[in-house]
Amino acid sequence: MKGVLFNQENMNQLNEAQVLNAEERLRLAMMDSDVAQLTLLLADDMLFTNHLGHQISKAVDLAAHEQRLLAITELQASEQQVRLQGKVAVVSVRMRLTGSYHDVETHGDFRFTRVWAQGSDGTLQVIAAHSGIVA
Repeated sequence: MKGVLFNQENMNQLNEAQVLNAEERLRLAMMDSDVAQLTLLLADDMLFTNHLGHQISKAVDLAAHEQRLLAITELQASEQQVRLQGKVAVVSVRMRLTGSYHDVETHGDFRFTRVWAQGSDGTLQVIAAHSGIVA
């Protein structure tokens, strides 16, 4: 499992700073459509349910970035909360998103919930995520 790597002393204790670092790397990778970075940060068997209730696989998500079907021009985080439980973290974050999907412009406030898991090598990957529109 590859993702955010930490030194040996940090491998046993997941902390909020590690999770926030991974969240920022994910935000930047999403904005840049950095498929290599997204490949590292998203678990192969990740479960993602989007704001329309559709399940999206890692492969579909990566393809949208790789083929430039998804273009994010703004992704601003606020109201970020982290809950830690052993080698798992749950993050709730509000995101102001501007961009396009299949050349259809979109903008709005979304709430993302992500579950990060720390592997035996100390890396963090998203294993589950859900997004919703903030009314």
